[in-house]
This record gives sequence, structure tokens and C-alpha cells, in this order.
Amino acid sequence: MEKFKAFLRRKDIEISIKRYGIDALGAMAQGLFCSLLIGTIINTLGTQFHISFLTTAVATVNDTQYTVGSLASAMSGPAMAVAIGYALHCPPLVLFSLITVGFASNALGGAGGPLAVLFVAIFASEIGKAVSKETKIDILVTPLVTIGVGVALSAWWAPALGSAAMKVGNIIMWATNLQPFLMGILVSVFVGIALTLPISSAAICAALGLTGLAGGAAVAGCCAQMVGFAVMSFRENKWGGLVSQGIGTSMLQVPNILRRPLIWLPPIISSAILGPIASAVLHMVSTPIGSGMGSAGFVGQIAAYGAMLETGMSSKVALIQIIIMHFVLPAVVTLIFSEGMRKAGWIKDGDMKLEV
Repeated sequence: MEKFKAFLRRKDIEISIKRYGIDALGAMAQGLFCSLLIGTIINTLGTQFHISFLTTAVATVNDTQYTVGSLASAMSGPAMAVAIGYALHCPPLVLFSLITVGFASNALGGAGGPLAVLFVAIFASEIGKAVSKETKIDILVTPLVTIGVGVALSAWWAPALGSAAMKVGNIIMWATNLQPFLMGILVSVFVGIALTLPISSAAICAALGLTGLAGGAAVAGCCAQMVGFAVMSFRENKWGGLVSQGIGTSMLQVPNILRRPLIWLPPIISSAILGPIASAVLHMVSTPIGSGMGSAGFVGQIAAYGAMLETGMSSKVALIQIIIMHFVLPAVVTLIFSEGMRKAGWIKDGDMKLEV
């Protein structure tokens, strides 16, 4: 046993909640931000400001055309896996091999792609580290083992993880069949939580065809998480944190949530309050893609605006509702609860500091 522990120390393999639940998870969120969400922002900018370079296909793969933004989004799996490997201190050959592992696990995971990448990349990284530089033909053995283990685990685990993610979607679908007010609370809270967790809320909403009032409640819940965390953590993260969380992803806070779960309460409460207002009172709607995006790249707002105009709502009313429900109220409501929790000592300075 002592020899095994010494081997793990020599290979820098640390089996701990901190290494996997905080370091790896935090790095994965950064990988997601640098691929899928940056790609979304690029596409949005190109479409809204009519920038031809950003809306014109720059590559065609298997008859599928890709713009600059869609190329970035397509690399989300590899980006997350490499980020995880970097956090786990993987040597170069293991780190580069994770590109293939990330692509496989994200593709096979479906809506639960990010969750699959997290589990598979951790195992592939540690096994790759274990065999790294243990043979004279390391340049062959290490990539073969890392990719082989990663792809095998992707084929074995990723579909099951994707199915588990879709069960979350079934709960959301069940909620949409309830009364609008209660549905607004459930959908807003569940989709908002899914957005912050390492599962794809956008993919779940798209797969379920979450439109209409349910879509309106969902995007309100997502905005409560993203804008809420951005504003309530401003004193720790300043403008960089405001932008990266407010129009990027609240998943950046997952490592801090694991350390201090109480910091999640203000955005969740905000979701529960604003969701039913959006669905049952203001009758806000959205599209399947927009409903799970929140304020990431302003995709949720653009989708909601178009969907609300299709219902016959005037452009002025739609714009005012979106500004108030997606930005102003999430910031105000979340800040009220978070400041109250700070005064009560439940949230302390530094609890939401991003490790970037």
C-alpha cells in the first residue's frame, strides 16, 4: 500500500474532492466559456451587427458549413477536456490526447455532454498520467492508453450520463403541464440550476422543444443565475467577473458552490420569484434554443424578442419586458437576498472569488 501511495505521489495523482470537484470542475467551466459560449457571442455579434466575416462560412466539413463562431462552439468537448487535464497537471502527451477524448465524450453524451466530459476526462487523465514515461516508447504508449481508455469510457458512460441529463428534462416537461404559476417556479428553478451545473441546459431545452410560457420561465431562471451571480459577486470579481458570468456562464461559480453551497440560494430564490412573473403575469415566451441560454451572448434575449413579436406583442413592450425581467430584476432581487445573507454572516467576502 505504501508503494502504491508513493507511486500516486510521484505521478501527482491526488484522489480528492478538491482536485476533482473544485480544480477540474472550475477548469472545465473555463474551457466551456472559451469555446461554446465565446462561439455563441461571436455568432450573435455577427448576426446583429451584420458583420459578414462572422456570418459567412469559413469551413465546410462533411457538407456542414461552419462560421467562426460555430467552429469555436464545435470545439467545446476538446476545450473542456484539455482544461480538465491542465487542472490535473497532465504531461503534454496526455494533455494533447485529451482532445480526442473530449470530442468523443461530448458527442456521445448528447445533452449531458459536459457532464460526460467531466467524468471521462478525469479518468483518462489520471490513467494517462499513471503510464506516462513508464516505458521507452512513451510517445506511443501514453497517447494510445489515454485515447483508448477515454474513448472506451465515452462509449460506455456517456450515453448513460446523457440519459440521466434527459431525466432532468422530463421533470421540466412534467412541470410545463402544470398551472402556469407553479410551472413558472419549477421550470425557472430547474433550468436555472441546470445552466449552472455541468449539463447543457440549452441542449435539454432544445431537445424538449421548450417554447411558449415554459420557455419564457426557463430563460428568466437562467438570467437569474447568470446575472444574479455576476452582480452579487461583483465585490470579489469586479468587471471581469461581471462580464464573464453575466453574458458568459454561471458555471464558473460551481467550485465555489461546492465550498459554500449557501451562495447558491440567492439566485435560486430569484429564479423562483421571477419565473412565475415571466410566465403567468407577463406571458413572456421564448424558443427552444433561447430558453436554455439565459443571457449568454444575449442569445436568450434575441430569441425571446423574436418569439414575443410573433405573439403580436409590440416591439417596445417586448424590449422593456426583456430588459426588466432578464437584467434589472435578476440583479436587484438576487442582490437583496445576497446582501442580507452577507449581513447575517452566511456569505463571507471571498466566497465567490473566481479562480481565473
